[in-house]
Amino acid sequence: MVYRRSPLMEERLAHNRERILEATRSLVARGGLREAQISAVANVAGISTGMIYRYFTAKTDLFVEVLAAAVSHEIEILEAIGSGPGTARDRLFAAVESFTRRALNGPNLAYAFIAEPADPEVDIARIRERKRFADVIRAILADGVAGGEFPAQNLDASAACIVGAYTEALVGPIGPAREVVGDREALIASICEFCVRAVGGAASKPGA
Repeated sequence: MVYRRSPLMEERLAHNRERILEATRSLVARGGLREAQISAVANVAGISTGMIYRYFTAKTDLFVEVLAAAVSHEIEILEAIGSGPGTARDRLFAAVESFTRRALNGPNLAYAFIAEPADPEVDIARIRERKRFADVIRAILADGVAGGEFPAQNLDASAACIVGAYTEALVGPIGPAREVVGDREALIASICEFCVRAVGGAASKPGA
């Protein structure tokens, strides 16, 4: 006879897995990947370390899933901006502004996604997840080119460059050294304006 888990058991297993992911995310948000050691995750989740390895074969698997979930949340926000009202230039500015502002508000989680030293598996996941950001930016650029707001260009290359530009610009301000940002709003505006100018759009902030 094949053993089948009861609905109650399935629910319990799913709940444990969610607790592990939530505990890991909270620790990464608090102090980056370095803070989310398995023993710390187990303590926050209220389970044993052995229980964690029933759901994730390695710490890197856990990190990759947490980062993917965080990116999915950001993608939902950017897709809403990208498909919303306004010109392509306005939407590009708003998308970059949204990510930049949220990264500055949650620097540890953002740094973990962008540049914190990690195992190769995590780096591979970062590249894969960054492509999802580029896809959102590409759709906005395509609208801009079709509507004559932006000149014809290689959309894949431009989108990748935009994502690379705004993530790289954030490494100093959100990294461990926490470069002092004298005027946060001016920094956000500068990053957004650079990205808009880079694809041939007018640089002023939407509504200005």
